[in-house]
Amino acid sequence: MNEFELIARLTRDLPTNAGVVVGPGDDCAVLDLGLSGRWVLFKTDAVVEGVHFLPAAPPEKIGHKALARCLSDVAAMAGEPHSAVVTLALPPNFDPARIEAVYAGMNALARRHGVAIVGGETVTNPERMLISVALLGTVEQGKVVRRAGARPGDALFVTGELGGSILGRHLEFEPRLAEARWLAGHFALHAMIDLSDGLAGDLRHVLAASGVGAELLADAIPISRAAREHARSHTAAKPPLAAALTDGEDFELLFAVASRDAVPLLDAWKAQFPALRLSCIGKVTAGHTLLLRDRAGANPLDLHGYAHFTQP
Repeated sequence: MNEFELIARLTRDLPTNAGVVVGPGDDCAVLDLGLSGRWVLFKTDAVVEGVHFLPAAPPEKIGHKALARCLSDVAAMAGEPHSAVVTLALPPNFDPARIEAVYAGMNALARRHGVAIVGGETVTNPERMLISVALLGTVEQGKVVRRAGARPGDALFVTGELGGSILGRHLEFEPRLAEARWLAGHFALHAMIDLSDGLAGDLRHVLAASGVGAELLADAIPISRAAREHARSHTAAKPPLAAALTDGEDFELLFAVASRDAVPLLDAWKAQFPALRLSCIGKVTAGHTLLLRDRAGANPLDLHGYAHFTQP
């Protein structure tokens, strides 16, 4: 049983109440808590030593990543982050100076995005460090962008470049908060998700939520230099395209818009964010098939993204 099968099993009969606008199954929960014109976004995420970072990773970057993962989910719903609490689980022989450095990295990112860190919990955890962040944000009522909503004929876009994040970027990525809010403020986004588990996996979440299929263009996938260089220097490495589709932890935005908006969006993006690449990588189709089109034709994509409990 992989993590998504387990999640489906655990969320079949969860309690709810009148304040829940969106429950499990999206990047954040969406709550109506009576704020004038605003809904609340609620998200939690965790990083575990040996899974999300190695013991020798720079502590400031560990803290950065712990918060940035939650910020990326708020970005995926076009929201604004507000405040966070942090649960810190540590082995008995922890180094206090190292933990202070972890918090320095987290605090620096929080300050850049106006996030208050307002408390948390510390606890003993045998063998390894674990950091869990719970984050609150807000979004204008009725303006939240969900995974569901992609329509046949929509153009699919992705920000930045994909693959090879394990070489360092997974500890340094910047959540696309400003980009997401700009997109939602200027164009009608039909669906959006952040790429945490790989394009091949996260796109499937959008397709399943929307009840549609998609066709990706192999030549249009924006492959990172890291993925290409890793493939050249390591004989056992994934081919660059496979890395871009499956590596995960890119934390870029994948979104769907009406095809008529594709060219105006690209033009406006280049003027607004000239340093950040934006690529149209395919289209949404009717049905439930995910295809990859290359020069030999279109075939079902049999690659998948990362899922906990299924990896060696």
